[in-house]
Amino acid sequence: MPDDERRSWQGRARQTDGTGQPAAAGPAWWRSREDAGLPAAKGPGSRRSFGATWWGRAWLEALEQRARLDPGRLSRGRSYARRGSVLELTVSPGEVEAVVQGSRATPYQVTVRIRAFSADEWDAVLEIVSAQIGRVAALLDGELPPEVVDDVRAAGLDLLPGAGEVLTNCSCPDFAVPCKHSAAVCYLVADALDDDPFALLLLRGRRKDELLETLRSRRGGSAVVAPRTPPPAGIPAIAAFSAAAGVVPVPAPPRPLNAPGVPVAVKVLDPPRSSGVEVRDLVALATDAARRAWELASGDADLDLTYEQDLARRAADLLGTPDLADLAHRAGISARQLSAWATAWRHAGRGGLAVTADAPHDVDPDSLTDAVAALPNATVEANRVTAGKLQLRLGKDNLWYRFDQSFNDWTLTRPPTADPQDLV
Repeated sequence: MPDDERRSWQGRARQTDGTGQPAAAGPAWWRSREDAGLPAAKGPGSRRSFGATWWGRAWLEALEQRARLDPGRLSRGRSYARRGSVLELTVSPGEVEAVVQGSRATPYQVTVRIRAFSADEWDAVLEIVSAQIGRVAALLDGELPPEVVDDVRAAGLDLLPGAGEVLTNCSCPDFAVPCKHSAAVCYLVADALDDDPFALLLLRGRRKDELLETLRSRRGGSAVVAPRTPPPAGIPAIAAFSAAAGVVPVPAPPRPLNAPGVPVAVKVLDPPRSSGVEVRDLVALATDAARRAWELASGDADLDLTYEQDLARRAADLLGTPDLADLAHRAGISARQLSAWATAWRHAGRGGLAVTADAPHDVDPDSLTDAVAALPNATVEANRVTAGKLQLRLGKDNLWYRFDQSFNDWTLTRPPTADPQDLV
């Protein structure tokens, strides 16, 4: 089989002495060349788990609960995998090949085969994966969206092994299926899946480059071109400037779409490797740019934003998602602070962000009279009137903003108003 059709995880599973260090050359069981049995796994790695990702754990669950493999052999296989007996593991289309050190001097050759999908089955899988650009972007980012597995299963297929699909072969004399060496390999496959979710698709018979090429062609060929209204024929210039032509009305500009769309540029899934740009970031920025262009065409764009204002604007669309924490990390501020900015922007735009982020500023005491009357026993600090866990702030735009205290943080909770009593 050509080298480019194989994915090797050599070196991940090494022979160890139970402490995570390479075993010394020639321990007693090795020098005797007898079937004396491997030493028990000890040390930090002796209880290590497999499957760091949800799809890695799903693979193990399929092995342990659906593939009808002997639970006793699987248990011994876990011990072999933990002690580092799997010396080399290579994933190829439809199979896994491995070298496993048993209790004898010569390592055993192990093959684990999974049924590869047919061409028609792959057509169905690719139709599901290519249905949403976010799914391909997640795969390229090292993630396997759960809905891909669920939708493939709904189509009558399963990316994870089912009953009778895991076929093992080992050169050891144990006739059990699987033997403990094969079971160890099955557990180490979870590490390969954690490294790259495309390994699961490789086990079903398709390489990563083949999949991406097919997905590109599908997205490029299946794009639906919206019918375009032909532009007005117009009037020849000589007629327009003719005295007899009269005044020619200027054609009305075409109306923008009812909603922003996803730019065609996101079909280019792979930015140049040297650019350092991640697919997920490219999709997010392109989509945001398309939205801003739509707002500009609709006459509702606010393009003159500072860095903090644009950051709050982007974060407002990410409230309640893990992406907000990622954006905060990239911006160099805390997720807590960015959440407060995003909430303020969602409620009140520029004014809300300003009254949230700015320090207290002095105002005419007479302008606070109505707020003090609305909040009995309130304390006043500059432009802020506070009573318990409720605070009213007078912005520089002469609007009042309500903040509520939660976990020692003041958060804007309502749109602004000119009358502070409307916020109590």
